[in-house]
Amino acid sequence: MEVLNLKAKRDGPARPQMGTEGRGRACAAGEISAIWRICGAASSSSGAAPREGEEDGQKSSESWPSHAKASAARGDPRIHIFKVIFERLKMRRSWPRRLPVALAAVCTVILVYTLYKDSTVIAIPPIPPITTTQHVRRPPVLAVPTCRMKVRGVNATRFRNFPLTIQNFFRYKHCKRFNRTLDTPFKCGGAEASVNVFLLLVVKSAPENFERREIIRKTWGAETEYHGVQVRRLFILGVSTKDHEREKMNNLLKAESSDYSDILQWNFYDTFYNLTAKQVLFYEWMHGNCPGAQFVFNGDDDVFVHTSNVVQYLLGVKQTRGEDQHLFVGMLNIGMPLVRDTSSKYYVPEEIVANDSFPAYCSGGGILMSGFTSHAIFKASKKIPLIPIDDAYLGLCLQEAGLNPDSHIGVLPYGITLPNVDTFHPCFYKDQLIVHRFVPYEMMVMWKAIQQPNLKCGQSHVLQKVYPQE
Repeated sequence: MEVLNLKAKRDGPARPQMGTEGRGRACAAGEISAIWRICGAASSSSGAAPREGEEDGQKSSESWPSHAKASAARGDPRIHIFKVIFERLKMRRSWPRRLPVALAAVCTVILVYTLYKDSTVIAIPPIPPITTTQHVRRPPVLAVPTCRMKVRGVNATRFRNFPLTIQNFFRYKHCKRFNRTLDTPFKCGGAEASVNVFLLLVVKSAPENFERREIIRKTWGAETEYHGVQVRRLFILGVSTKDHEREKMNNLLKAESSDYSDILQWNFYDTFYNLTAKQVLFYEWMHGNCPGAQFVFNGDDDVFVHTSNVVQYLLGVKQTRGEDQHLFVGMLNIGMPLVRDTSSKYYVPEEIVANDSFPAYCSGGGILMSGFTSHAIFKASKKIPLIPIDDAYLGLCLQEAGLNPDSHIGVLPYGITLPNVDTFHPCFYKDQLIVHRFVPYEMMVMWKAIQQPNLKCGQSHVLQKVYPQE
């Protein structure tokens, strides 16, 4: 008994015990009061908190704050949210652990409603299509049906043994028409004005070779006048063979076409075996859009062209032979045998070319021809089936037209090589016409070097480079 009395004295007077339901109602009442003070009464003055300890039999609205009752009388939509939370909290028996999150959510909803309750929704009409009468340099897309796969003239067993590249060539070698996805029909000023174009530089490129095209535009491919005559530039391409790169490459070419108007692109895969189709399609384009061009350079995007020398040479040809005469010069190949090795890049099956050798042709790295010869090739190409080797195909077209190719000492498709000598010097290139196999930075460096006005390249200088004195 003494122990109990001492404990009572130490702990003080006994506190009234509250049941679980009483504690739950007290907590709920406190929560409700806090919610209304923070959120419900945000746009009002302070209000009285609900009374604690009310009986369960009373109506729920009796324990609401006075401002909540007033809001309910006005039909305030916030009261519905408050009512749901109020009834929820009355049933809780313990202080909610997530009360701050609930308070933040309720306050956010009420605040958004308060800010936007008077807003109106404005219907935005659809944007009408833009119409303009101004000239837009957007190339037309020609409605040419897609070429269908077809295999003829080959044994099925032999076909299966061909390399995949040759199999694909067989499937589409009859196709000579493709959609032109990028065009520049006024490159030569129109068909009638094209007679003013003295030299048309036609460069075979691939979609990914952007750096090469840019260097050519800044160096030997610049559209300007040489010796008083006009020079124009054109790149011919297909589409990328890589699915994940195709859209990106096409967008790049569209940007180039918009900036320079020098891109011709067709809807076929840009591969080695499709170079022949690229050639045929170009001659078709030239026949319709630039028939009056007097001379054509046809070459790769890794060749170096001394444009001034080329123009000077062609001016001499025009003076001696006339404008409408045959010219087809480059690095001449005579009696070249066909490659029958299936592992070679230059493999040509007997089903495509039965002869053991090609007729005379010029290496495709760089060729100079007259407009007359270009049109002759175009007409002959309608009769000659495609083969995988584009420069040899031009030789077949010349043979069909009864014309012969010729050689020129200034066209070097394999570059300049000398034993133990660095031939990358402007004196080796200042008198050349076309030199193959340049990387872009070499092209820029050499172009700048041969333009130097004080460049001196006597015979003794060259001999000293080739045979340096000890």
